[in-house]
Amino acid sequence: MTEKDFLPAPYQHFSKNGKVTWKAPSNIALVKYWGKLANQIPANPSISFTLDACATTTTISYQKKEGNTGGFSFDLLFEGKPKTDFKPKIETFFNRIADYVPFLKEYDFTIETSNSFPHSSGIASSASGMAALSLCLMEIEKQLNPEMDEMFFSRKASFLARLGSGSACRSVEGDLIQWGKHPQIPSSSNLYGIKYPFEVNPIFKNYHDTILLVHKGQKQVSSTVGHDLMHGHPYAEKRFQQAFDNLDNLKSIFAEGNLQDFIKIVESEALTLHAMMMTSMPYFILMKPDTLEIINKIWKYRSESKVPICFTLDAGANVHVLYPESVKEKAIQFIQDELVAHCENGHYICDRIGVGAKKIMGKK
Repeated sequence: MTEKDFLPAPYQHFSKNGKVTWKAPSNIALVKYWGKLANQIPANPSISFTLDACATTTTISYQKKEGNTGGFSFDLLFEGKPKTDFKPKIETFFNRIADYVPFLKEYDFTIETSNSFPHSSGIASSASGMAALSLCLMEIEKQLNPEMDEMFFSRKASFLARLGSGSACRSVEGDLIQWGKHPQIPSSSNLYGIKYPFEVNPIFKNYHDTILLVHKGQKQVSSTVGHDLMHGHPYAEKRFQQAFDNLDNLKSIFAEGNLQDFIKIVESEALTLHAMMMTSMPYFILMKPDTLEIINKIWKYRSESKVPICFTLDAGANVHVLYPESVKEKAIQFIQDELVAHCENGHYICDRIGVGAKKIMGKK
């Protein structure tokens, strides 16, 4: 599919008003997306586990405008209170997607959004937030165009979400989502995420992710700035090729349930992501001393116990501890005994692989 496929035909129905609600999860990348081209196109393909507990719920109430002003009209409430500093980001997003959802200028909107995790927790909410918002907009478009099928709905929602936050395109569906054109992955696209199309061993179907909140403060360098620093990065091309190669290697790893090689790729990807930050110009470090302490303790525990527990990192200091259902009790005990001490105020979140976003019916 191309961008033109997401341009709608003239709408057949125009509702005067209504309300829609969607809940979308966050996701954690196994092969990382770092570096992008124009229009939120990824410089390399990525793949992620869709999470379950860490999610954003968004409700959009809409009312047909009395007169068409030609612009966007919306109020934004976060956790029940006006959030004016979020509005410019939504305005930018609406401008990017206006051609694909032209009804945006026909209505007055009230957008109410909340997270299942504290906003100050250091968990990035852009993926779940933009996915939930995009799904609500697609729900409205489906009312205006009832002929829309489910696959198109999901792909266009992912397409729109990408234009708000790249990784948000991986938060529409579950449980293993691939994004970015790859010659060996059928139907892969730079425009939206797809369900991973190859065989996946059952051991990966109920994976757990315990998120250790090492640092809850604002990052000194945003992900947007970090992505831009990949332009002209001395190791960029090698990094992009590494991502393609790792996706190739994951095909047999996923099929066979090879946890040892899965751990090697996932941890290497996490460290490579941060190596790109540390070798950009200007260079920066998002890991904290406690991040490194946790990593070293995981390595030591895994070596001594042979429990297949591993880590990954997003663009921040927090550590995602990944492990299969079969070792859940041992992993949780280890986390509580050894790792929680390195979390800010002892805070951590227990999450697991989820099935993707859900429409919330009858929310008042």
